[in-house]
Amino acid sequence: MAMNEQNLETEEVKDNMQEEAAGCETKEEACAQADTQDAAQEAVKEEETEQGDKKERKFRKDKKEKKDKKDLQIEELTDKVKRQMAEFDNFRKRTEKEKSQMFETGARNIIEKILPVVDNFERGLAAVPEEEKENPFIDGMEKIYKQMMTVLEEAGVSVIETEGKEFDPNLHNAVMHIDDENFGENIIAEEFQKGYMYRDSVVRHSMVKVAN
Repeated sequence: MAMNEQNLETEEVKDNMQEEAAGCETKEEACAQADTQDAAQEAVKEEETEQGDKKERKFRKDKKEKKDKKDLQIEELTDKVKRQMAEFDNFRKRTEKEKSQMFETGARNIIEKILPVVDNFERGLAAVPEEEKENPFIDGMEKIYKQMMTVLEEAGVSVIETEGKEFDPNLHNAVMHIDDENFGENIIAEEFQKGYMYRDSVVRHSMVKVAN
């Protein structure tokens, strides 16, 4: 009877040990399963994070490309506007220069046509005898001559100085040379016809006699 009880206790112990062993195996399997699930979830999270990073990088790249294209278009348009402004400024300057040249040419042509009239006035007044200079008609002609010379002067016309000045081929036209000790070398001794300048350019050279 005692042996049977002992055997029963032994079998109960064995059963308990087997149950505990089975429980441990089940627990290990559960732990392993849990670890696998955690790893899978972590992998999914990492995948989602990576996908999110890729989307963010792509979004930033697309945004940068759009911004770069916009900046490039702005630069191209700005450069185009600058070129057009420069071309317009060059056109304006060229037009102003052409207008000025046309005005200068027109003014010179008019002055050249007026100068023979001035010469005739001077010849006519120079031929008047001294006793007739008080004549009202002669006085009127002299006043008209002076008025015309004033208008020419205000327009930029000036007489080229000659007598006593050194000969300058840019201003004077030597039509005669003389040897005269009273004059220095290359000095203008006499003026035959007045020369005129319009602003900084010669309209007509002075016709002169030069001492050697």
